[in-house]
Amino acid sequence: MYKPLTNRKIYLASASPRRRQLLAALDVDVNLIPPREVDESYPHDIPAKYVAEYISRKKAEAYTHDIEPGSVVITADTVVICDGRVLGKPHGGPEAARDMLRSLSGKEHQVITGVTLTTAEHGMTSFSTTTRVWFKPLSEEEIDYYVEKYHPSDKAGAYGIQEWIGYIGIPRIDGDYYNVMGLPLHDLFMMLSTLN
Repeated sequence: MYKPLTNRKIYLASASPRRRQLLAALDVDVNLIPPREVDESYPHDIPAKYVAEYISRKKAEAYTHDIEPGSVVITADTVVICDGRVLGKPHGGPEAARDMLRSLSGKEHQVITGVTLTTAEHGMTSFSTTTRVWFKPLSEEEIDYYVEKYHPSDKAGAYGIQEWIGYIGIPRIDGDYYNVMGLPLHDLFMMLSTLN
């Protein structure tokens, strides 16, 4: 374990196996706590670039009364923004996932992950990280194959960059690759390093 980060017990409040894997890659002991039911709606007048951070703070609020001194709870939310629209997870099933992928096909979009660190001593500290992603034009056959084989219903924008669709469909990104997976590791490491 990386010693400078051992002064706090680190909790990840997320059901995402990708986030747990990514956080563990920082060589820290990760304690998983089950995510609590949170209304993930947001005000319609909030700028799209602030939505992920807003939702990460709502998730954090569910834990503010339970945090022990010397610990930190990490909550996060990822959204995709394309043509000014915020795309979360495709809750309408496979056809909703296909529609999202069609809307991303041949376009640049932004992936934004909002992260909130909550401690008993300092309360909530939030930040967000943006990565620009380009998709090649996707064929209907490619979209159908990906949705049917990979079932991306738990992924913002209906895709995982670390899966088949990312290998064949994403020729370029500008920014943090791990942010597109769901956790901006560089920025998170820097924030964790400032906690004392």
